[in-house]
Amino acid sequence: MERQLFDADHDAFRETVRSFCDKEIVPHHDSWEDAGIVPRELWTAAGAAGLLGFMMPEQYGGGGARDFRFNTVLIEELTRVRASGVGFTIHTDINSAYLLDYATDEQKARWLPAFCSGETITAIAMTEPGAGSDLQGIQTTARRDGDHYVLNGQKTFISNGILADLVIVVAKTDPDAGAQGISLIVVERGMPGFERGRNLDKIGLKAQDTAELFFDDVRVPVDNLLGEEGKGFIYLMEKLPQERLTIAVVAAAACENILDDTLRYVKDRKAFGRPIGSFQNSRFVLAELATETQIARVFVDRCIQELNAGTLTVAEAAMAKWWTTELQKKVVDRCLQLYGGYGFMTEYPIAKAYLDTRIQTIYGGTTEIMKEIIGRTMGV
Repeated sequence: MERQLFDADHDAFRETVRSFCDKEIVPHHDSWEDAGIVPRELWTAAGAAGLLGFMMPEQYGGGGARDFRFNTVLIEELTRVRASGVGFTIHTDINSAYLLDYATDEQKARWLPAFCSGETITAIAMTEPGAGSDLQGIQTTARRDGDHYVLNGQKTFISNGILADLVIVVAKTDPDAGAQGISLIVVERGMPGFERGRNLDKIGLKAQDTAELFFDDVRVPVDNLLGEEGKGFIYLMEKLPQERLTIAVVAAAACENILDDTLRYVKDRKAFGRPIGSFQNSRFVLAELATETQIARVFVDRCIQELNAGTLTVAEAAMAKWWTTELQKKVVDRCLQLYGGYGFMTEYPIAKAYLDTRIQTIYGGTTEIMKEIIGRTMGV
């Protein structure tokens, strides 16, 4: 089915992103995976190409186009070259929304120009060693002391954690107030007491730096409070649907790319004197996966339209997130089977896709949490 989502501006942006990916990412990505991190020069090159600040107001060096279809183009092109772990989407799809909607004019003037240029790389620190999906269980605290907050705690699994210059930290400013005591505090590189742990060794998304972060009496100016004190949990709930839709966009694009790669393989690879794709079992597997991938695409595209219109619900985002990511796991597993022994070799893209896929049903809220969210909205 022909997609009806994009117009000429999005198509032109896709050409820009595709050219950038093919020139600046593809030739170097294997070495970045070996290193476990991308160079900062990639970020400034992406900023110069207009790939990081397209949603930000023009007065701060952005493109003035707050339209999630542009985000979708960037996600899809990164997924096409199997570089979804580069880290741009944390910056463009997640943190941009917090900064646009909750930062003061002074904060925007201070942070957004370098956000757009790629000179400032951002991260968001929610997860802790003892608190993942249960954000109310975080232990990191920010105690008010005059014109500063004194921040103490630890975060883990933080994407862009090594490179980040600006970290939105979820902390308790009133430990006795439950969800109403959570605030968002922006920590900047170089603040005394802010330390990074090791770059974590993951099974997939190898080029994405993922770190532990430590805060030991970090004095953060009150001017770095994002939004209002005590409203952090509300802000997270408002923005998590967009984060979950981002993951669903990755999943839908990955399903399409994996399926396309597999189709080419089964048409060329022969067994018993004929292409393995010509066997009935292969055709049935591919037909099933193609059908479900098309269903995913239609639903995700509709969710993108709803997000742009401001009508995407928490439940719909959860539906998109859990169903598409579980489908991605299914597609990559069954396609790998069609590759036979070659699918187990890391030199084949299907093997890398298999490893990169596994995190999809975990971060942004597990499949089980997504189903719980949906069930609650149904009154059960």
